[in-house]
Amino acid sequence: MDLERVIEALAPKDVVAPAAVELTDLAYDARAVTAGALFFCVPGERFDGHAFAADAVERGAAAVVVERRLDLGVPQLVVDDSRSAMGVLAAPFFGDPTAELTVAGVTGTAGKTTTTYLLRSILEAAGRRPGLLGTIESVVGGEHRPAIRTTPEAIDLQRTFREMLDAGDCSCAAEATSHGSELGRLDGVRFTTLAFTNLGDDHLDFHETKERYFEAKRRLFFREPRPRAAVNIHDPWGRKLADELGDALTFGLAEDAALRPEHLTMQIHLRGRFNVENVLAAVASARLLGIGDEEIARGVENVRGVPGRFETVDEGQPFAVVVDYSHKPDALRNVLLTARDLTEGRVICVFGCGGDRDRAKRPVMGRIATELADVAIVTSDNPRSEDPGAIIDEIVAGIDRDAEIVQDRRSAIAHAIETAEPDDVVVIAGKGHEQGQQFRDRTVPFDDREVAREALRRLGAATT
Repeated sequence: MDLERVIEALAPKDVVAPAAVELTDLAYDARAVTAGALFFCVPGERFDGHAFAADAVERGAAAVVVERRLDLGVPQLVVDDSRSAMGVLAAPFFGDPTAELTVAGVTGTAGKTTTTYLLRSILEAAGRRPGLLGTIESVVGGEHRPAIRTTPEAIDLQRTFREMLDAGDCSCAAEATSHGSELGRLDGVRFTTLAFTNLGDDHLDFHETKERYFEAKRRLFFREPRPRAAVNIHDPWGRKLADELGDALTFGLAEDAALRPEHLTMQIHLRGRFNVENVLAAVASARLLGIGDEEIARGVENVRGVPGRFETVDEGQPFAVVVDYSHKPDALRNVLLTARDLTEGRVICVFGCGGDRDRAKRPVMGRIATELADVAIVTSDNPRSEDPGAIIDEIVAGIDRDAEIVQDRRSAIAHAIETAEPDDVVVIAGKGHEQGQQFRDRTVPFDDREVAREALRRLGAATT
């Protein structure tokens, strides 16, 4: 794409040193710059891309997008918001891939990952050659890649959609996050369908209010071309959205939902009421895509589980061990209620809260854990830049009865397993599929599932 077309697309407020330049790639990380690339100087929480502009030029950047003029020897396009500019340009630069690719999006606080896995399985059963974009991984042309973030930056996102098309994919099941909406990462994505699962108390450190959080999701349904919408009206925010849309396919546990649990005729292998709602979201989206009931049923039945989502760890022990990604109040509540339904024994919950994230939910999660579990063990999650002990103190502030505190997560998991009795359910909540624990200055390998498995094996060896 030549610079003149880029200028037409971005409409910058100033162009410094314009020249006839052919741009061969887009980048926002100076380390990823190749010869002929257009480099976007994006200010972030920790680093400002303007500080790396000279390095990007040395690496071959042919032009840069900036929010302020810099002393560089290449053309500069001055804009108000470099990140938004990425969203505007990325789609046309990569040939507007979602104009060809069927994108089934899922947005909401909880359920996005499971719903997209179900949708991908349904699309596969219908012969629509699907890709996947989500929290755990992306799948492009059948190749599984670990996810860096749930909704990638616009450049990475549109590049991935182009790679899907080039690899023969015809569709994609994609998580659509509020951050992705607010930060412009989803600008230029043409959702064919978009499902709304629910809206809980999360990400308020970023959005500040529940209304702004809702608006970040709501706006995705009203962009042109408007997606066909499936909305959970058992959720009050979903009902508000459905009323405003007027033509959404409604689903959920509400009596007036168009698609309810009794309408499901397939076998569901996922446990919990919340997973019934996830299945309904996937089925509603699939129907909006014109997929037949036989293919929908086959796709749902093919999903035996989702990594880190109520995933069982079984080493032959006489009690259940479940690992779940539930790091939000509503998700923790749902998982503990489901665990309670599974047993007449005790529910033992190991959980913590992440650092550098919404602090208001910490005492709330402490209260939920002690109310719904027989034994609550408070531990460290991903403390990031915060003091793990201080995070635990904020969790404990919401607890009005005894809870055990074991700060080291490996020790906490081992303690829960060692004290479990036959028919108990041990719920290890918060990290799910994650394979590392993030501290201020390092990330160490840590997988709740493997740590639990190791503890179970030690327990088995000790009892034989």
